[in-house]
Amino acid sequence: MTKPEPDWAALMVRVRDQRDRAAFSALFRHFAPRIKGFLIKGGADATTAEECAQDVMTTLWRKAEQFDPSRAAVSTWIFTIARNRRIDMLRRQRRPEPEDLPWGPEPEPDQAEALALQQDSALLGKAIASLPAPQRDLIEKAYFGDLSQSEIASLTGLPLGTIKSRLRLALDRLRHLMK
Repeated sequence: MTKPEPDWAALMVRVRDQRDRAAFSALFRHFAPRIKGFLIKGGADATTAEECAQDVMTTLWRKAEQFDPSRAAVSTWIFTIARNRRIDMLRRQRRPEPEDLPWGPEPEPDQAEALALQQDSALLGKAIASLPAPQRDLIEKAYFGDLSQSEIASLTGLPLGTIKSRLRLALDRLRHLMK
């Protein structure tokens, strides 16, 4: 016979209302490894996932008064915190460190390079304009709208496979036109 699941909401309410350390400990034992696994599946390394899971559980303790069982399940609330921490972590990884930033004025670009880039940009603009409307629309959404293929599929109502095929065909046509 399996042991019944604890009432996570009741434990969370005890943490929220009474600062109950035993309830927090039960929540920690159950959720911390799951958060770590969630973060690792999302691409974090084990050390970062462990640190982030610790941070999420610390947030759970510090902000327990914000938990409302009528609005969300404990797991939903905790994994929302974990998701937000993961986003914060990814943003920090993409941000350059101050010592990596260039100091002083940037050197003037070479005029020949600037002209070549301007000509390539004009050629690309013409090539994109010559694409069939459905392909052009997808290229614009993917590269200028910064949408993922899944987001484009949701937005347009087209199957994901169709989006992928049209983008691949459009990119092949652009490569051919740019030669």
